[in-house]
Amino acid sequence: MKKIESLRIPVTQGLKDFYAMDMHLAYQAACTGQFNVLAFGRLAAAITVIRSALEQNRTKIPNAIETLDATIETLLAVKNKGDATGVWEITVGELPSVLAGIDMAEDTIGTLDVALLERTAAALLHNASEKTGDQQVSRA
Repeated sequence: MKKIESLRIPVTQGLKDFYAMDMHLAYQAACTGQFNVLAFGRLAAAITVIRSALEQNRTKIPNAIETLDATIETLLAVKNKGDATGVWEITVGELPSVLAGIDMAEDTIGTLDVALLERTAAALLHNASEKTGDQQVSRA
């Protein structure tokens, strides 16, 4: 009997727009001085989900993972500053790295499928909540 491969549902324009909106609204907020922890969370989540899904999919797109890793490093620096000072901002010097990541994420999301994005987002959320739970337990 022939093995049936799982159905691949391509990323639709609506889903691309959803991710793009999260990334570009956060970027615009950073450019206008209205960046906050919520905007950071949406931007970081979108970039991280796409990057992780590309890695699972073993992307062959040149520099995709490297570009997104550089953006994630920049966002980690933003997070560390935000956590330490309570001021959430992306500096002028950090904006090009963030924009490069947004552009790469938009260029590559179409190579993924809906199920992979959903599974990746769920796994990352689960891992993050486990880490948060562990930190809360250790603080008690």
